This record gives sequence, C-alpha cells and structure tokens, in this order.
Amino acid sequence: MSYLGTTGEHNARFRPVDEITVLDRPTTSAHFVAPGTATNGQFGLFRWDMAPHAGGPKPHFHRKISESFYIVEGAVRLFDGQRWVTATPGDFLYVPEGGVHAFTNESDEPASMLILFAPGEPREDYFVELAEIAESGRELTEAEWTEFYARHDQFHV
Repeated sequence: MSYLGTTGEHNARFRPVDEITVLDRPTTSAHFVAPGTATNGQFGLFRWDMAPHAGGPKPHFHRKISESFYIVEGAVRLFDGQRWVTATPGDFLYVPEGGVHAFTNESDEPASMLILFAPGEPREDYFVELAEIAESGRELTEAEWTEFYARHDQFHV
C-alpha cells in the first residue's frame, strides 16, 4: 500500500507506555507495544523479556507472517532453520513466511528482544490464549493442540 497524496497526512499514532498491554508469565513478559490494531494491520511489534533459562518455543513456522528478532539485552539463542546461534544486543534475525525458526534464553542472565511481524495479524491472541490454557490447568488433546496452533498460524516441525 502506497501513499499517493502530495501534501502528507496528519495520521501518526502515539502510544504512551501506560497503554501498552503486558502479559506477565512466570518466565517471560510480553509487551504488546504495537499490535496490528495500532498499525492498520501492517505489522506488529512486541518486546519479549525472558528470565534466565526461560526456554522458548520449539522450531516452527508461520504461513501468513514474517518475523524479525532484534536483541536488546542479554543473550538469546536463535534458530534460523539450520543452526542455533547465540545472539547478543544489536543482532538481528529475519524469518520470511514459511521459515523455520525458534528462540530460547539458556543463559544465567535475563534477556530481551523486539519481535516484529508482518502483516499485523492478532498475534497477541495466541499468547493470551496460551497463558489462559496454562493458568486454567486445562489439558488439550493432540487434536485440540493441532487446531489451536493452526488457528494461530503456528506450525511445529
């Protein structure tokens, strides 16, 4: 989508920190800085904070979105589909649609990264629902997990 006007628009959106939803879990905090609803669905931006040894998702891919990871603090192990690398502040990984990837914090220190995905699918729904499942103690069947992951464009390999 391109802007074809000649004078520019007054349509920027400021989001103060107190409007950012934070999903706190025992080993991670997801800050939904700019969900797709705040970016006209063009992209989403989350800050992902991890405690030491927080773990992370298994290798997976998305059919509808690309993802990018920018390390802000600490050391994050990133999987690019072929190998694991230890990424440190300033390191960046781009994963196009269909690209296998994963991440984890295996270190003794906290770590933080920015996750940018495009387009701005409602990715926060995946994390909120996953937290609700964990907090409720509900155990999903294999078929229910398959449906859950597919509904959220998350395909494990």
